[in-house]
Amino acid sequence: MSLAILLIASYLVGAFPSSIVYGKLFRKVDVRNHGSGNAGGTNAWRVLGWKIGLPVMITDVAKGALASVFIARIPLGPLPFAFSTVALLCGLAAVIGHVFPVYTRFRGGKGVATGAGMLVGNAPIPVACALGVFAIVVFLFGKISLGSILAAVSLPISVFLIDRFTIIDYPILLLVLTIALALFIITTHWTNIRRLLKGEEKAFENLQLWKKILRPRQ
Repeated sequence: MSLAILLIASYLVGAFPSSIVYGKLFRKVDVRNHGSGNAGGTNAWRVLGWKIGLPVMITDVAKGALASVFIARIPLGPLPFAFSTVALLCGLAAVIGHVFPVYTRFRGGKGVATGAGMLVGNAPIPVACALGVFAIVVFLFGKISLGSILAAVSLPISVFLIDRFTIIDYPILLLVLTIALALFIITTHWTNIRRLLKGEEKAFENLQLWKKILRPRQ
């Protein structure tokens, strides 16, 4: 029962529709009616600009971190698993809440930022590797969706390699969850993948910093 309460609380925190709330509060805009129609940070950035998109992404990361680091520690009684496992399960519940939020008829974002927040407290080194992959891809191509997909794929690879070749010992559940999360994010980005394959995915040219670096000086 204690675990169920923690998971429900984590889901409800993850379900907070930050892009919708911030969009309506500061721009009087429902992001679901613009851009890709997605209620995630990327579409909020595209539709509302970075001044709203960045806080949306930060909030979405915070939801996953809050669930896995703080909610998982609420002393409600005995739990059937070790804390490391409970923390991962609470973080996963927050990701599910973000993607299928009860507050907005289960139409949410794609889970990248909230999943990152879940993993920050449980696997900071793999997260740092994934952020590096994300930054390099966005720097080169300016496509947040591509960076998100490749960063998600890099997570289980990093967990496996670090566990195998260093003294860090990750629980098998972490590897399973990162694999599942990568597959889940690939699934939720399927329309983006189709656009990428067709060359139709929009690039944020202002994020392709290499162009600015190599641009001839006037």
